[in-house]
Amino acid sequence: MNNTEKTLNEDLLPISKIQEAAVRISEVVELTPFRRNTGLSNKFQANIFLKREDLQVVRSFKIRGAFNKIKSLNKDELSNGIITSSAGNHAQGVAFSCNHLGIKGKIFMPNPTPKQKIKKVLEFGKEWVEIVLTGDTYDDAFDAAWEESQRSNAVFIHPFNDVDVIAGQGTIAAEILSQSKSPLDYLIVAVGGGGLLAGVASYFNVLSPNTKIIAVESTGAAAFQASLEAQKVVKLEQIDTFADGIAVKEIGSLTYPICASTIHKHILVPEGKICVTILELYNDEAIVVEPAGAIPVSALDSIKEEIIGKNVGVIICGGNNDIERTPEIKERALLHQGLKHYFVIRFPQRAGALKDFLQILGPEDDITHFQYTKKNHKESGPALVGIELSNASDFDGLVSRLKKLKLDFEHINNNSMLFEILV
Repeated sequence: MNNTEKTLNEDLLPISKIQEAAVRISEVVELTPFRRNTGLSNKFQANIFLKREDLQVVRSFKIRGAFNKIKSLNKDELSNGIITSSAGNHAQGVAFSCNHLGIKGKIFMPNPTPKQKIKKVLEFGKEWVEIVLTGDTYDDAFDAAWEESQRSNAVFIHPFNDVDVIAGQGTIAAEILSQSKSPLDYLIVAVGGGGLLAGVASYFNVLSPNTKIIAVESTGAAAFQASLEAQKVVKLEQIDTFADGIAVKEIGSLTYPICASTIHKHILVPEGKICVTILELYNDEAIVVEPAGAIPVSALDSIKEEIIGKNVGVIICGGNNDIERTPEIKERALLHQGLKHYFVIRFPQRAGALKDFLQILGPEDDITHFQYTKKNHKESGPALVGIELSNASDFDGLVSRLKKLKLDFEHINNNSMLFEILV
C-alpha cells in the first residue's frame, strides 16, 4: 500500500483530523471571507453567503489539502521528493508548498490545462518544481504520475483520495461555522474527485447536522452521479474537460462513501449554464471565477423554490480562469441560453440570393459568422451561418421565415458531431 493510501476506520473523517490540519496549515492559508452577497440574495429571496476561496494565495482551496499533506511528511518520506498529478489548482497548491518548505516536486498535468494555470504553477514553485504535460485528461496525467512515483519511490500527493488532503479541505467547514452568525440551512459544494465535499461534509455532519449539503457537478463529467446510481465507484470512459477543476473520470475510493452518506441532494449543471454564471458573476458582482468556482452558484436555480427565506452557504472554490477562454465561455453561454444558432444553408448561386436571405432577419438579429465559397458548375452552394438573437423566443419565427423563403437548411446546434466539425 502506498503511504498516501491510508484507510478510514469509519465513513466520516474524524473532526480531530480537520482540527489538527487547521493548526498545521495556518502559516500559509488565508482566512477567506464568508459574506452575504446582496445581489444573489435578492435574486433568490434568500440569504446567500459566499465563501471566497478564490481569494487564497493560489486562488483556490487546494492549498489547504496540499500543504497539510506535505507538511505532515517526515524527512525520510521526503528524501526522494514528491510527485503529483493535477488539472491545475492542486498543482498550484503543491508548487507553493514545495517552494515554501524547500522540497523538490514533479507535477504531471494534462496537455489541455489552461496556460494561465501552468504559468502560475511555475511562479509559485520556482526552481523547486518541474512540470510534465501528458495526456488529454486529469486521469491520463494521474496514471503517468503514479507510474513515475513507483519508479522513483517519491511520495505521491493525491489531489483528493488521501486522508490528510481531505482533512485539509475540511478546514473550510471549520472557518465557515466560526464565521456564520446564524445556522446554515444549506451548503452548496462542487464535487469532482470529492476531497472538498468529503472534508466539509464530515465536519458539518458532526457540528452542524441540520445543514443540508448539496453536491454539484458538471453534466459532462458526472462521475459522482454514475457512482451514486451504481452504488459503488464507477470510472467514466469519456468526459468533457471544460470544468477542468472538477473534471475527473472517477471519484475517490475514500471520498465516495463520505460524500454518498452525507449529501442531501445531488445536482447536475450543464457546461453552458456554468458559462452563463461565470459571465454574470463577473458583470454583476465583479467576481472572477473558473468553471469549478461558478458551478455551485449555477446550482441555485435548481433549488430556488426550496431555499426561499433560508440561509445558504456557497463555496466559491476557485478563481483561476484564463482570459483566453472568454470567447469560448461567451459562445457556450449564448448557445445554452438559446441566443446563438448555427445553420448550414444551401444558397442558390445567383445574384441577389444573399440579399433575399438578409430580409428574413429580425431587427435585433445579428449575423456573427458567415462562411461560403462559390463553386463552379453548381446550382447551389452551402454556407455556415451563425446568427445571434436578442431573445430566445425569436428562434421559431426565424425558422418559419427560412422555410417560407424555401431555402434548404439544417440547424446544427443539437448535431454535436457536425457542430464540432464546422464551428
